[in-house]
Amino acid sequence: MSERWGHTPAHELPCTKEPAMRRAVRVEVVSLFFFGSAIAFTAVVMGQSQAMKTVWIDDMLGVVPPIAVLAASHLRRREATDAYRYGYHRAVTIAFLVAAVALLGFGIYLLGEGLLTLFRAERPTIGSITVFGRDFWLGWLMLVALVWSATPTVILGRIKLRLAHELHDKALYTDALMNKADWMTGLAGIFGVLGIGAGLWWADAAAACAIAVDITRDGARNLMAAFGDLMDRRPRDVACECDDPLPERLADAVLALPWVRDVSVRLREHGHVFIGEVFVVPVDESAPLQRIEQVGALARDLNWRLTDVTVQLVPTLMQDTCDEACGDA
Repeated sequence: MSERWGHTPAHELPCTKEPAMRRAVRVEVVSLFFFGSAIAFTAVVMGQSQAMKTVWIDDMLGVVPPIAVLAASHLRRREATDAYRYGYHRAVTIAFLVAAVALLGFGIYLLGEGLLTLFRAERPTIGSITVFGRDFWLGWLMLVALVWSATPTVILGRIKLRLAHELHDKALYTDALMNKADWMTGLAGIFGVLGIGAGLWWADAAAACAIAVDITRDGARNLMAAFGDLMDRRPRDVACECDDPLPERLADAVLALPWVRDVSVRLREHGHVFIGEVFVVPVDESAPLQRIEQVGALARDLNWRLTDVTVQLVPTLMQDTCDEACGDA
């Protein structure tokens, strides 16, 4: 006997989490305005510097994750329909995939461009610019552009990282990693421009290559995690470093009920929330509806992410049945 606990809600976040979601939206809007100004500023002063060109491309790719997060925050609020019975929760997972692709793509581009520049032994030059009748080294303006491009991303990335953990939002977490790549790239660009000024032609590309390895690794890891979420693999924590403990916590809580003999929990990630089944073996067959209601309420009270859990009372777990069949054979 089973019962689906409620319809998939349009607003899967509880009231206590909505302020954090609104802050995340505001931070992403600020990110878009910032990247727009950084792209324009860098385009004006980048000259022939490989590091400056990389920062410019980085800033353009940097708008992709915020747009994906903002789109997902809008779509997730839609009501479930006949075509989408589980609602639009997975818009967040799709945003996670888009952000991971952007991060990986930037890392590969950065590494390829840097290695190609080193292989060709290209020697970029930085000229001068005349301002109010006086000649200035263009590198000074480049450094200002790099500081403007890198400094705000440190602050934005820290804010997004905290909100990502609070909301269990992997797309927002990957965007925070993209901001980390932004300021690291800006730092590499600063060393590159100073290296060119000091006559070290290779410093520009070498700095970009050093940063690219870390960015590419983060992008590949998050891309694989996004594929895993879409394939309904075991839920992972927001950083995709280890298994999420929530399924075990739910199983332990259900098993602690006096009428439960055994339990099996199967959950998958749908954006911010988990959807899945709880198979319960009762000690007897009394009051099945009340028992299903009790387990459903326990799941919802345990964690806000357990918004849509199917509870099913079964005579034995599937693994037990398989073991018995193998023994008889």
